[in-house]
Amino acid sequence: MATISSTQDQIYLWWQIGYLGAVLSPICYFRFIYAFVNLKKRWLLYLIYILGIIYVIAILFFRDKFFGNLVFRYDQFWWFYWPKNKSILYLLFYISFWWILVGYSFFLTIRSYRESVGLQRIQTKYFILGSIFGWVGAEGLFLPKFIWNAYPYTNFLIAIYPVIFVYAMLRYRLMDIKVAITRTGIFVFVYSLVLGIPFIMAYGLRDWLKGILGVNWWIAPLGLMVALATVGPFVYIFLEKRAETVLLREQRRYQETLKQAAVGMTRIRDLKKLLDLVVHIVTKAVRISHSSLYLYDEKSENYLLHASRNLKNPQATSISKKSSLIAWLEDQKEPLVYEEIKQRVQDYHSELVFKEIEDQMRLLNASVLVPSFLEDSLMGFLVLGDKRSGQIYTTDDLNIFSVLASQAALAIENAQFILEAKEMQEQIAQAEKMVTIGTMADGLSHQINNRFNALSLIAGDTLDTVNLTDTSQCSPKVKEMVEQIKHALQRIEANVIQGGEVVRGLLKYSRPGDTGLEPLDLNTILNNTLEMVQYKIKLSEIDIIRDFPQDLPKIKGNMAQLEEVFFNFIDNAYDAIVERRSLLKENGYRGRITILAKPKRDQALEIEIEDNGIGIKNNDNTKVFTPFFTTKTSSRKGTGLGLYVIRKIITDTHKGKIEFESDYKVGTRFIMELPIAK
Repeated sequence: MATISSTQDQIYLWWQIGYLGAVLSPICYFRFIYAFVNLKKRWLLYLIYILGIIYVIAILFFRDKFFGNLVFRYDQFWWFYWPKNKSILYLLFYISFWWILVGYSFFLTIRSYRESVGLQRIQTKYFILGSIFGWVGAEGLFLPKFIWNAYPYTNFLIAIYPVIFVYAMLRYRLMDIKVAITRTGIFVFVYSLVLGIPFIMAYGLRDWLKGILGVNWWIAPLGLMVALATVGPFVYIFLEKRAETVLLREQRRYQETLKQAAVGMTRIRDLKKLLDLVVHIVTKAVRISHSSLYLYDEKSENYLLHASRNLKNPQATSISKKSSLIAWLEDQKEPLVYEEIKQRVQDYHSELVFKEIEDQMRLLNASVLVPSFLEDSLMGFLVLGDKRSGQIYTTDDLNIFSVLASQAALAIENAQFILEAKEMQEQIAQAEKMVTIGTMADGLSHQINNRFNALSLIAGDTLDTVNLTDTSQCSPKVKEMVEQIKHALQRIEANVIQGGEVVRGLLKYSRPGDTGLEPLDLNTILNNTLEMVQYKIKLSEIDIIRDFPQDLPKIKGNMAQLEEVFFNFIDNAYDAIVERRSLLKENGYRGRITILAKPKRDQALEIEIEDNGIGIKNNDNTKVFTPFFTTKTSSRKGTGLGLYVIRKIITDTHKGKIEFESDYKVGTRFIMELPIAK
């Protein structure tokens, strides 16, 4: 416009309009950087605003002092040449805004790039690249002001930087492009009015204003500009909110739904229902192709698929805790986007970790993974498919999903606690039943022994009668039948005797025994224990090795309680051996329980009970002596009270010590110290 204008005033007018952009561009750019890097220097922002207002006033009302005289350059257009009048005001503007302010903005951005990771680093890289093209292109327009033969060849670069920014917006969510364009449009509209109306007044009504205000005519447009500049930000904010409400109506709708779901899910007590609800709400509210939820399983040390919605393609049912994907989520603690990882694979070919993560996300059919943390522990993660609308996941979306995942972690922990409490109640009830049976042992054993005595008498009398009967005149067939009857009666007598011994052993085991402590021989304790434990487990399937000298000092202890201790040790070791046999299926494997003992400092007897069973996982080591905690997985699953009771007997009753060592898939060793009888 300045080129085709015919008068000096028109040329100056278009240069003034152009230089309003030259003032506002560094300010807007710095304001964006200020927000992008989360700078906290408000005073610097206000200082730049004040300088900007001063330069705008100089451009509008003191153009001769700011620009100087115009010169026709390159046989094309009128341009001003700074060495001709050396305007200090223009030089201050150029250095302060186009070198210091823009340079400082680049410094902040580059520092942010060095400190950033993940998506923000990629976004910042493209932002810096686009900014270089834009500012170099614009900087070339200043060279003709200072160098006579410098032609503004770099002008075309200004058209390249928006292309780079739009690519970053679409590919890496630099900004929501619809929102960015809308905000820009509103900004241009509002500030066109803020600056345009005073500008029109200054040039269209100058003569009229001079007739009223004389030489101070410029006060009117300046005052109007100040008034509009004061109102402008409020108008901009109002219009921006209204426009975003329309543009982001759908996004705001499902984000509000997810917020409400995050608050309400903590009231759900049933774990299965809670997990199904999470994937249902996410899939339906956000309108995505599918979703699924994985939770950590301590026994398998994997993240297992627990709930899903609309899964159409095969998907991995478990992810190892040791995988690169889980390590990345634990380290970054933020949502992971498939497109970002895919881009990193292209950018960093040499780093195999990104390729592994990409492969694992593909196995999960994941567009986004949202980790769910409880404190610093990764409880699980939510897998999200593509949006049905084809839109990308915005930063606001990921923030909402992170809030949902945090609330879900609390709700899941709550539901798991309730489930565990329910199981514990059932175990308590079962333990109470066993206690009741124990209290009935006296009466039951008396009744059973009476029946056994009756059977013994009947069998004995009948056997005497048969023995006294003369069968010499009987046929061979009858003689054979009599012999079979005698054999059957003898077997009845033998089984009655054995049954009586079992009942006596049960009665002996169930009675608490004397609370007093007496000298006890370790071999005697073991013999009594094995006599009882043989009715519960198959001793023929394992080897029990006693690796200690026969002249060991005696233990000061309670026989019934120590029998209970060794009974539990052998029973637990047998279960661990059975589990290892079924889980690992090792050729030639045979269960082994080794009992070692030796005096320690002439005050205690150190006893080790070692097995080669499945062992205990590291995560369970701190829970072994906790009431109602059990690692048994078979149908013979216990109540989880055995080791708790053992510790109470060893430490409280006998004033001894107990500890254990265990390697998963190798075996377990319990080490206890019991006082020696003096």
